[in-house]
Amino acid sequence: MKTIFGGIFSPRILYIIPVIFLLIFFLYPLLAIFDRSLRPDGILRLEGFITLITHAYYRNTVWFTLWQAVISTILTLICAIPTAFVFTRYQFPLKSVLLTLATLPFVLPTVVVATAFRALIDNNGMLNQIAMTLFGLDRPPIQLERTLTMIFIAHVFYNYPLALRMIYGYWANQSGRIEEAGRLLGARGWRLWIDIRLPMIRPMIWASALLVFTFTFTSFGVILLLGGLRYATIEVEIYNQAVNVFNLPMAAVLSAVQMMILLFALNLYARLQRNITIVSLQSHKA
Repeated sequence: MKTIFGGIFSPRILYIIPVIFLLIFFLYPLLAIFDRSLRPDGILRLEGFITLITHAYYRNTVWFTLWQAVISTILTLICAIPTAFVFTRYQFPLKSVLLTLATLPFVLPTVVVATAFRALIDNNGMLNQIAMTLFGLDRPPIQLERTLTMIFIAHVFYNYPLALRMIYGYWANQSGRIEEAGRLLGARGWRLWIDIRLPMIRPMIWASALLVFTFTFTSFGVILLLGGLRYATIEVEIYNQAVNVFNLPMAAVLSAVQMMILLFALNLYARLQRNITIVSLQSHKA
């Protein structure tokens, strides 16, 4: 029996299973999208890509997707780095509980997060209703409905836990002797942050930034519910072209462009993670 199962479940067979899975569920859909974008009617054409380049609407959609993801990433890091520092350097009651609660938003569905923000901050949301009742106002004081500001707030809320856990986990494993040496050499205040702390965690800052960028770049539910087609990202425009306009070739072109950008970002992330692993192993040996 052992020989039979050993022959069936040999290492080569076990390697083939994930390869077949990737070929069917990853590589084939990927090639199908590129084929649809390059050959919309079975003949090799670049009309879809030419339209993407020459039409201002599609160019603006790609550009908006890029810069809103960059700003969302920067805002997320601005919130996550100080919090990671507090969790790393200080001990206080319920620290582990607070760290767990801080990571909860990331596991929530994006539709739930977007709906909650609308119920809370919309013109008819809870905060505006409370403010209008307390101060006798005729108009809602918080005017964030269908604005880019609300999208940024939701992106930070949703991705902040990811950046926090990554930076905190890396920072907590760094030796405090480097910072002590910097203090002895006269580093204080902002110089301590610029010369010691930020360079110490720079690899993980970039790694977390790339992941947050990936999630905000592909944002769909948050954009659609809080901004609508006015603030359409590539992801939302793919949905619009495929479902509303039924322009499948253009949807395929946008999908191809999005995948190329994401593959570039994920390749950078993989390289960073590899370097972080090497540095961590070297520091442990030292």
